[in-house]
Amino acid sequence: MRGAKGARWAAVAIVVAMGATACGGGGDTGNGSAGGKNNGVVSVEIGQPQNTLVPSNTYETEGGQVIHALFTGLTKIDPSNKIVNDEAQSISTKDNKVWTIKLKPGFTFHNGEKVTAQSYVDAWNYGADQTNAQQTNALFSHIQGYTDLNPGPKKTVKTHTMSGLKAVDDTTLQVTLTAPFSAFPTQLSFTGFVPLPKAFFKDPKGFGKKPIGNGPYEAKTSFVDNEGISLVKYDKYPGASAYKVKGIDFKVYSNQDTAYKDLVAGNLDVLPVVPTSGLATYKKDLPGHTLDVPEGATGYIGFPLKYNKAFANPKIRQAISMSIDRDAIASKVFLGARAAADDYVPPLIDGYRKGACGDACTYNPTKAKQLFKEAGGLPGNHLEIGYNADGDHKTWVEAVANQIQKSLGVKVTAKPFEQFQTILNDLDAKKYQGAFRMGWQMDYPNMEDFLRPIFSKDAIQNGSNYAGYTNPAFEKLLSQGDQAPTAADAIKKYQAADDVLLKDMPYIPVYFYRLNSGFSNKISSMQLTAHLIDWDTVKLS
Repeated sequence: MRGAKGARWAAVAIVVAMGATACGGGGDTGNGSAGGKNNGVVSVEIGQPQNTLVPSNTYETEGGQVIHALFTGLTKIDPSNKIVNDEAQSISTKDNKVWTIKLKPGFTFHNGEKVTAQSYVDAWNYGADQTNAQQTNALFSHIQGYTDLNPGPKKTVKTHTMSGLKAVDDTTLQVTLTAPFSAFPTQLSFTGFVPLPKAFFKDPKGFGKKPIGNGPYEAKTSFVDNEGISLVKYDKYPGASAYKVKGIDFKVYSNQDTAYKDLVAGNLDVLPVVPTSGLATYKKDLPGHTLDVPEGATGYIGFPLKYNKAFANPKIRQAISMSIDRDAIASKVFLGARAAADDYVPPLIDGYRKGACGDACTYNPTKAKQLFKEAGGLPGNHLEIGYNADGDHKTWVEAVANQIQKSLGVKVTAKPFEQFQTILNDLDAKKYQGAFRMGWQMDYPNMEDFLRPIFSKDAIQNGSNYAGYTNPAFEKLLSQGDQAPTAADAIKKYQAADDVLLKDMPYIPVYFYRLNSGFSNKISSMQLTAHLIDWDTVKLS
């Protein structure tokens, strides 16, 4: 999903995790219950979101965690990593191009306004309009009329509605795409596709501080930077009885080690990602109250190719890649909580191919040094790798830096940024010129989601292509995958596009994530999907 300090932009990033099941549950865990008496209110760690809490401008897991509790979309990812309908009663098509979506009755926004098909039309038009500069803009690119709302930098948008969106009536939404796209219902599970009430358009800035959603929880307070936001259960939500948690306190932490100590001490109830410092002991510290499952997310070292010509030669990137001992990072730094990456696409996603990256992702310092020398090396014989310090990346980035330095004989510096939003903003503004730590967590469980939002040409201006990478062959194969008649045919084309990336290596895939989470004894069991808490699965002790 989204970038996140963990994955993103697994922040995120995550941008495809699957449902997780608790390891046991109940019993005396030895850790306290946050707040002492169980009052039904649960506290959750997040980092500072990059932007205010507008769904279409939230493309990292910090804000995404809050949006997920506040809003309900048309489809969702179930615990088995499959797409099922959520607010949609039915989604049908005859050609994968024109889609008819029927809404379930009974959904309202937290201010009482009825959710209608027009609520989706207005929200998607806003998200797709380049005038509004929304982070998730590129996700709407399949819809007919998207290009009219995105004529390009410094060009005036002459219409603010996409021709492919039509509210047939209050409960019927018709969507026409520019070309067949079989994964469209899968894409709708991402929080950027949720509806918005009329109040949003009157005051988007104020709305971002205290959103009015249509989900199982509503905002009790406004969001306070570096502190957080409190939510309460929305009793008029359909199926509200399935949600046992009465309130949620999202607490912003700048350091995950501090959050982990608070969890063990009973001052925090949910830590979605256990920091490296806790991996050796968290199952003992929190017996029966941990999650440890594979996740659909990939960690990278990225390069600003378009903005720093020092990284322009693919041999430079390949040499750096081959100088990294991924197995050592996964086993020694992360204690098995990560797996060595051998593709851009993680194993949970249909289309993943074991060993697809080949020699380029295999530790070979001798060949790496040879390639590096052939390519002319780096200016000043120096490489800087930026990372966000609030995301527990210091240890592994420094370990990678040491490996590269030893293998290539080049000075490597790990540069911390205080918050994830800081490095994202500097990359957006083309200010940061060094290599950078990045991650991607699935927005939706489809191979396309690990390709287009990160590496497509459109994603430079309206997405997460921080490298500024372009390749016409990649674009052509990506388009062919979108328009393939079957899922199997689409995978073949996406794999071919993936092969182009593996050759060009705009980012270096370093590891695949696992989801390692912990919760207090206030909670008996819970599940997370794509880094996000499934609140209807949270059971209180």
